[in-house]
Amino acid sequence: MSWRLVHVKEGDLLRLKLDNLEIIKLERKVYIPLSDITMIVLEGNRTRLTTRLLTALSKNNIALVICDEKYLPTGMYLPYGQYHHSAKRVMAQAQWSKEIKGLLWQNVVSQKIQNQISFAQWKGVEPERIELMQDLAAGMTIGDRTNREGLVAKVYFDSLYGLDFTRDQENLANSAMNFGYAIIRSHLARVLVGNGLITMLGIFHHNEFNSFNLADDLMEPFRPLIDCWIDQEILSQTDYLSYEARLKIIDFMNQKLRLVGKKQTVAHAIETYVQSFVEASEVGDPSLILPITLANFVEE
Repeated sequence: MSWRLVHVKEGDLLRLKLDNLEIIKLERKVYIPLSDITMIVLEGNRTRLTTRLLTALSKNNIALVICDEKYLPTGMYLPYGQYHHSAKRVMAQAQWSKEIKGLLWQNVVSQKIQNQISFAQWKGVEPERIELMQDLAAGMTIGDRTNREGLVAKVYFDSLYGLDFTRDQENLANSAMNFGYAIIRSHLARVLVGNGLITMLGIFHHNEFNSFNLADDLMEPFRPLIDCWIDQEILSQTDYLSYEARLKIIDFMNQKLRLVGKKQTVAHAIETYVQSFVEASEVGDPSLILPITLANFVEE
C-alpha cells in the first residue's frame, strides 16, 4: 500500500527511472519507488517533468499537485479510467437520485458539524456558543435544506478566531487552512478516481465550473481535523506559512486516525472512508459511511 507524500521545492527535473521517481536537483539525484507514493506536491517555477513520468503516475494512481507563487495548490493531475469497472460505476453515479444524494449529504455534513463542535469544545469555547451549534445541528434535514452547515460554520469560526474573522482574509490561519484543505481535496480526488467515480458529479456541490464537486463533498468531515492540526502545529509555532510549516501541514496526512477499530494514517483512512461511501451509495444506505471523528484523531 502506498504511503509517501513527496514534496519537491524547485527541483530541476523529475523523470521515470525504471519503476522509480527520479528527482534531480543541483546535480543530486534522489530515487523513490512509485509503489510507495500517493501524491507529489510541486513548488517553484523551474521544475521540468517528462511525459513518460506522467504516464507512470497515471498507471500507478499517483496524484500530482502544483502550487502557485504563494505556495497554494492550484492544479492537479489525476489518473484516467484506471479502475476496472469505471464505466459501470460512473453510470451508476450519474443515476444517483435526489433523495439518496440528500441522505448521503446529511450524513457527511453532520459528521463535519459534530467535529467542529468537538474542536470548539476542545478549545474551550464558551458553553453558550457550543449550545448554539448543537441546537443548529439538531435541526439538520435531508440535504441540509435549511443550511445548518453554513450557520454552524459562522459560529465556529467566530468562536475560534473572533467576530471580525472571515475566510477571505489574508492571514496565517486562512493561508494554512487553504493549503491544508487543498491537500485533503487532492488526495480525496485521487482516491475517488481510483474507485471509478468521477469527481465532477457531487452529492451536494454542483458548480458547473468545478471539476472536483464530489471531493469537496466528502472532504467535509476532515476539515475540523486539519483545523485542529493547524492550531496545534502551525498557529502556535510560526507567524507565516513558511516552508517548514507547509511540510508540517502535508504531514497531517501521515498522522494517525482510529477507524474501524484500528489506527491508520489519515491518508489510508480516507481510502477506507471512500470505500464505505461507495458501498453506501450503491445500496442506498448512508449509515454505511464510516464516521470520521475528531476524538479518534486527537486521542493519545
